[in-house]
Amino acid sequence: MISFSNWGEWMRHALELSATIAFTLSGVMTAARSRLDAVGVYAVAFLTALGGGTLRDILLDLRPFFWVRHVEYLWGVLALSTVAMMFMRRRHFEPTEKAIQLPDALGLGLFAAVGVDLASAHGMPALVAVLMGVVTPVFGGVLRDIVCNQIPAAFSDHRPYALCAFLGGWVYLGLQALQTPDWLALSATVFFTAGLRMLALWRDWQLPIWRVDH
Repeated sequence: MISFSNWGEWMRHALELSATIAFTLSGVMTAARSRLDAVGVYAVAFLTALGGGTLRDILLDLRPFFWVRHVEYLWGVLALSTVAMMFMRRRHFEPTEKAIQLPDALGLGLFAAVGVDLASAHGMPALVAVLMGVVTPVFGGVLRDIVCNQIPAAFSDHRPYALCAFLGGWVYLGLQALQTPDWLALSATVFFTAGLRMLALWRDWQLPIWRVDH
């Protein structure tokens, strides 16, 4: 029988692996839309899936990086990228912006939960933990868009993105303060963050654009 602590560790690992899968798909489809070659697709997939978590580990001074501790992430990104490219080529699938938004929203929720949970477990102050929940999902997408020669969607798409992860982090800490079981706090954070992002897309909520009047 799996103890509660082991169950919590297993769930964190499962969430991070699921987020890696979701962001790999997001990276592959974005690279395909940008007409990159196969090497470019692999590079974008790895940056999208692993970039945010790597920056998080650097900021939290965690060594080795999460994808070194769990090398299956590397194999997973490599295998999924290959399968996705073959599928899109065989089916003549042209990824649209809407097709990218679903795995991107799922990855946002999953990585936000993992980031804030990991930082909290290492004794970081509340605001730092929440910011780690933002950095983990957002930075990979920023790298993806820069490599694809785009203004990062996290900054130019005025529908809430990083804000969803920021609010989701506070949901996690609030549930932790209420001594909610880890699995419930993590699950609630994933559903809240991803759900808020999908709701923002569906309702076309817009953050105000910063303008300086001359």
